Amino acid sequence: MASYSISELKEKIKSFPKKDLIQRPTPFYKLENLSRALGGPQIYIKRDDLTGLAFGGNKSRKLEYIMQDILDKDSDVVITWAALQSNWCLQTAAAARKYGITPILVLFKIYDLPEEYDGNLLLDSLLGADIRIRDAEKGKIIREEEAEELLADVIDEVKRKGLKPYFAPIGGSMVGGSMDTPLGSISYVDAYVEMIEQASELDVEVNCVLHASGSGGTQAGLTVGAVAMGKKVRVLGISVSEDKKSYSERVWKISRDTEESLHLDIQTKLNDVIVLDEYLKEGYGVVNKDVSEAIRITAENEGIFLDPVYTGKAMAALIDLCEKGHFTKADNVVFFHTGGTAALFPNKHNLMRLART
Repeated sequence: MASYSISELKEKIKSFPKKDLIQRPTPFYKLENLSRALGGPQIYIKRDDLTGLAFGGNKSRKLEYIMQDILDKDSDVVITWAALQSNWCLQTAAAARKYGITPILVLFKIYDLPEEYDGNLLLDSLLGADIRIRDAEKGKIIREEEAEELLADVIDEVKRKGLKPYFAPIGGSMVGGSMDTPLGSISYVDAYVEMIEQASELDVEVNCVLHASGSGGTQAGLTVGAVAMGKKVRVLGISVSEDKKSYSERVWKISRDTEESLHLDIQTKLNDVIVLDEYLKEGYGVVNKDVSEAIRITAENEGIFLDPVYTGKAMAALIDLCEKGHFTKADNVVFFHTGGTAALFPNKHNLMRLART
């Protein structure tokens, strides 16, 4: 199995055209206060919440490639879906507007939040997105297999108007809909390379990368990057939506599609995909005491805000793993901040209630 250098991986990634949507590289630095407060390991942060498009987030990286694909396919409407306060949908709408594409967002009520213009839903509205809100089973993300059937009426409606829709899979991760390659995952192979370059400049050898994992593309890309570079870097995905078994298989499939698309002579194994599902607790989008506390600790120690659905859950996992001695004091752990902080505001009542208990 081949091992690739930074320059070799960059050359592979360059074969996929993209739009310049984000400010790169995103910041990378040590969280001195949090590392001290937790007593080790040495914690670094990759600030993909500061990508520069619509409050930032990991989806901005993915959309650089996806927007190029939308334009190359002469589409004039992008249709996608997710939960009511989806950062993916917000980022998609913002990117679409930037290039004159009409965004249609189908938002499913899969957790108990009001349909009021707050957080990402407010921002979607300010972007002039065509918003469709639908009921759904609580705590269950609607995946690609179901979505095309559920959204067939929207796709048909657009076609009847003589427009050409681009059906973008949730999170821009899996091949499906109008997307022929795992573009979102490819963008996170690139992000992995960017992180390693930044760490090398600081003379830091990364031992572990930890992040919130929801649609699979971010974890798949980071995992493929780690495997391709032949380094013993563990990529820990903190599941926010599914059990370990089914979600690991999903990420593994995206990983294999990614390495094939990039023509990498590697073979990511299922056991390279590390998913922790014990922090899922009450389910997707449910804010609990641990998440609330993780958000508070990060804010008080570093002046950084996390969101209650993704990054708050990932930080709760990191704190717990530190307390359980999962890492040594000398380990260098990178926390990927994947954005989504606008979701703090519609969850304000739950967060304040938990803060007082």
